[in-house]
Amino acid sequence: MQTHLRGRDVISDLDLSVEEVQTVLDVAFDLKMKQAMGIPHRYLEGKTMAMLFFYSSTRTRASFEAGLAQLGGHPAFIESKTTQIAHGDTAKEIGEIYGRYFDAIAIRHVDWGVGNRYITEVARYSRAPVLNMQCDIYHPFQILADLMTLVEKKGRDLRGKKIAVTWAYAASYQKPLSVPQSLILQLTRFGMHVVLAHPPEFKLMPDIVEQARENARRFGGVFEITDSMDEAFRDADAVYPKSWGCWLTTADPEESARIARKYQDWIADERRMQRARPDAIYMHCLPADRGLEVTDAVIDGPQSVVYDQAENRLHVQKAVMALVMR
Repeated sequence: MQTHLRGRDVISDLDLSVEEVQTVLDVAFDLKMKQAMGIPHRYLEGKTMAMLFFYSSTRTRASFEAGLAQLGGHPAFIESKTTQIAHGDTAKEIGEIYGRYFDAIAIRHVDWGVGNRYITEVARYSRAPVLNMQCDIYHPFQILADLMTLVEKKGRDLRGKKIAVTWAYAASYQKPLSVPQSLILQLTRFGMHVVLAHPPEFKLMPDIVEQARENARRFGGVFEITDSMDEAFRDADAVYPKSWGCWLTTADPEESARIARKYQDWIADERRMQRARPDAIYMHCLPADRGLEVTDAVIDGPQSVVYDQAENRLHVQKAVMALVMR
């Protein structure tokens, strides 16, 4: 167990070592048990955290707010468009000032080419730890929750377990790359057999892909890329089909939508689930585009663990806050 996390930023998935991630999971499981048993765990009594959103949220806001309140602290929701941030406050000023007002700063900013740079700059000037609630490159807390869910469903030793991280069709908007990128970065560090599947226009960032390859080499896992959703599902222990935009091909939403329409058959349906192992689990960070990314029969079926994933956001986030803000 690693115990030296006080004051640490968590912006990238790799900001925490494997041993530190394991510590987060240990604390998260303990907090989940305490929550279930009604045992008070107000480890952050009197602590405050600014929650700065440049992007809408359902689970992220709710789980961070509820989590910090359960730890005895106070979350301050701040919407960028309704503050002077929209009229000139710089990232440096937010880091310098909020870092003095609050015990931590959490930020969600997913604009392509902007979000991660903004969060990193705030962290550079903040004396308080900065947490990435999702940017254009990473979504570390979602993937910590996914990892916790995988451990619950497939056991603590995930070595050799196959997960299919695949693109799926959606028409709602050009979604960030951060979830699939964080998945391949984190899960390859736990010895998993990670298969990334996507149409040719929907590539992930080359440096992220290379880091995933290196992680697989270093930690004894497997990392593969295919252009076949069917092949990715074959004999998988877990499947994670999710839409993301073709940001490396085009940043134009209309062009992206036109390209995506060529691949409307990339859907998680009953036929594809039958290609996975009989005890395979279906995962998604939500919200899912029902009827496009996934059929109702799959997301509402017995193999779906999406609500367990959503709950585990609460527990892993509480664990990280307790470790870095104490």
